[in-house]
Amino acid sequence: MNGHNVVEHVNGDSKDVYKATSIAEIQATLAQLNHREASVTARLDALVASQKDLSRELGRLDLLRAQLGSQVVNTRAISNGMLSSAASTAHRISGAVKRLDQEQSNVKATLSVVEQVAELKACVLGVHGSMGAPQDWETAASYLSRASEIPHSIVNSSFAEEIVPTAEVPDSPSVTLEAASESLCRLFLREFEKATEVGDGAKVTRFFKLFPLIGRSEVGLDAYSRYVCTGVAARARQNLDAGGHSGKRDGYFYAGTLTKLFEHIAQIVEGHTPLVERHYGEGKMGRVIERLQVEADVQGGILLDTYSDERMIDRKLTDVKSYAFSFLVQSFLPTQKGTSGTPRSASPAVRGEAGGRASEDEGVDMKEIDGLLGEMAVMLGRWALYTRFLASKHGGMEEDRSGKMILVVPEYVSNSNLQNKVSKTLIESFNVMTTFFFRRSVEKAFQLDEFPSDLTLNVNKPLGANPPFMTSAVDDVMYIVNQVLQRSIATAQRAVVSSVLPTISRVLGSDFVGMIQRKMRDESYPKAAIAGALPPEDKTIQFLVLLNNLDIATDYFKRIISSHLTPRSTEGSDTTNGHSSNNIADMFPFGNDASIVEGHLKNMEHSFTAKTTDLMNDGVSVLFHQIIKPRMRPILVDTFRDIDYATESEEVGDAKADDEAERDDDLVKNRFDRIWNALMRPMKRILTERNFSKLQSVSTEYLSRSLEKRIWSYHGRVSELGAVRLERDIAGIVAVAVGGGKYELRDAFQKCIQLCLIMNMEDDEWEELVAAEDESQAAADMNWVLDAGERRRARAIVKDRVAVV
Repeated sequence: MNGHNVVEHVNGDSKDVYKATSIAEIQATLAQLNHREASVTARLDALVASQKDLSRELGRLDLLRAQLGSQVVNTRAISNGMLSSAASTAHRISGAVKRLDQEQSNVKATLSVVEQVAELKACVLGVHGSMGAPQDWETAASYLSRASEIPHSIVNSSFAEEIVPTAEVPDSPSVTLEAASESLCRLFLREFEKATEVGDGAKVTRFFKLFPLIGRSEVGLDAYSRYVCTGVAARARQNLDAGGHSGKRDGYFYAGTLTKLFEHIAQIVEGHTPLVERHYGEGKMGRVIERLQVEADVQGGILLDTYSDERMIDRKLTDVKSYAFSFLVQSFLPTQKGTSGTPRSASPAVRGEAGGRASEDEGVDMKEIDGLLGEMAVMLGRWALYTRFLASKHGGMEEDRSGKMILVVPEYVSNSNLQNKVSKTLIESFNVMTTFFFRRSVEKAFQLDEFPSDLTLNVNKPLGANPPFMTSAVDDVMYIVNQVLQRSIATAQRAVVSSVLPTISRVLGSDFVGMIQRKMRDESYPKAAIAGALPPEDKTIQFLVLLNNLDIATDYFKRIISSHLTPRSTEGSDTTNGHSSNNIADMFPFGNDASIVEGHLKNMEHSFTAKTTDLMNDGVSVLFHQIIKPRMRPILVDTFRDIDYATESEEVGDAKADDEAERDDDLVKNRFDRIWNALMRPMKRILTERNFSKLQSVSTEYLSRSLEKRIWSYHGRVSELGAVRLERDIAGIVAVAVGGGKYELRDAFQKCIQLCLIMNMEDDEWEELVAAEDESQAAADMNWVLDAGERRRARAIVKDRVAVV
């Protein structure tokens, strides 16, 4: 039993020899035991071999221990015998040094107190002496300034109250200094006000500089604020009275007066800030600026109220709000039977109507509205410039969410009465009047609209005008658009831009584009009176010109918007509105105003361009379906008349109907050239390049489909020689159709060209192409628009030729 346990312990996970059932298992178990025994023996031998090294190292450690023991004994002897007395001596010396330092500190503190009390006594006596018979106010103020530098704990200490008072100045120093400061303050204030009354600038400056020395900076700043505000008020009344009676205040009088008010305040801030900050401290001018703004509220409010009353702004607003825009409204009403649309204002019909344009203009004088808007724009621009100036001078920067420092309107300006007055009297009125002015200008432009004269579709007759051919309304409206945009942006008011620009965009889309659309639909629609005939020439010409209106207006409008979005150099720029450049970022510096304004401009451009582009595409589609498409089939019939591609001879088909001299290889091309240009050239002469390009693109796409059908129709009726002629004729037609247009127009004829290419391929070339198709390999030298089935059909067009299947 014990032997069994030993075997298990030694063998570990080996098989139990006592459980072996065969000789082989016994032998295997014995082999494992032998291997285990050898391993254990090797480990034991290694341990025995290392015992010598361990014994040697232990011997060395015992030797070192003996040596260290003697050193420990010596060290303890030194510590107990020699260092203990030195340590106690060092401790006594350290304590003495600390006590000496404390005594020195106390002496210095005592000396400092004594010196400050002596300084305080000198200041008290100096103030008293200077305020006596000498009346040396500057010296007295300087003594008070020196005394203000002494800590209050010293001034109010019992030691100072014991030492400083004298027989001449028996009060405590704090009482003496406060009384002297108060007395000097009253004196300086009285003398300052006397100097301001007589206009003695030197004396004003003298006493203004003394207030900070006696600890009365607020009093001095308040006195100075009253002084400069009095000057501002006097100058403002003088400027307002300079215009004489109300009836003589014409032009931009109020804009000039408001400008002078702001310029006067700006000059005060710019000129006096160094003096104030030098004597009162940095940033102290802000108190004066805020008081100046209060005075600006008063004087600016008086000026704007006078302006509103004298110019009768409320009455003008009532008039423009009640204007009916009868011409525009009637123009969009369904056309009555027996009428041919809305007549122009120059026609006898309008002149004879009661309540026509003349009667409406009597109630609202457009020139007067234009003048008011101009004056308001100048005043708003000056207010924006003034606000930006104050923000740059007194606390107008803060950090936005992105960590960028931006300029903000100071609260004392944004919450001022003048800001509220500007918003109500100027901004709201400007927005309402601008909306009326622009829409009325659009209405008047169409009332006076004139088509270019002497336009004809006969290419043999010269045109009586110079391109681009458009009606007068386009120039008139785009001029007003530019004027209104310039005026609105010149105000530098985000509230104006956010109201006016969307309004302009809305009026352009509904009235300008809408009026052109109505004319194209109701007055100038090119519809033939008889099926198969061309539309009347006058209707076609009018439709072409109206289509040009849209294209030219779009181009004008893009250039106008670009001129405002693109910063211009300040050199030679217009500064009449108080801005040195047309940079939106400079004109709208507060917060994210500049990005908002740019967004409005871009939205205007996108909205207008989208509407005009859609209408131009519709107009081009009308021209194609009403003029081009009905003529397409007859054109191809005439072009290929009597042309036979089945003959094997070199002769072309019988063309007796044509000129006998037209028997050449370019017969088909020449026929098509003559007929196609007779149709397209009259419109090309009148249409803008962009419009004709669109018409040419639509027409060539339809032509390509028609040619493709004709080529398929020749199935089995084309000889090999005819295929060569057909390819040449198709190439000639394509050259004529895309002539003068973009190269991309040829892409529309890719199927036709590839059909002819397949028909004229040599047999070995065709076999290579078929082999490439069988191996699913695309031809490297051709971008095929024909699929494999179409290519096989095309190959079979030539008679007596069977396509490889």
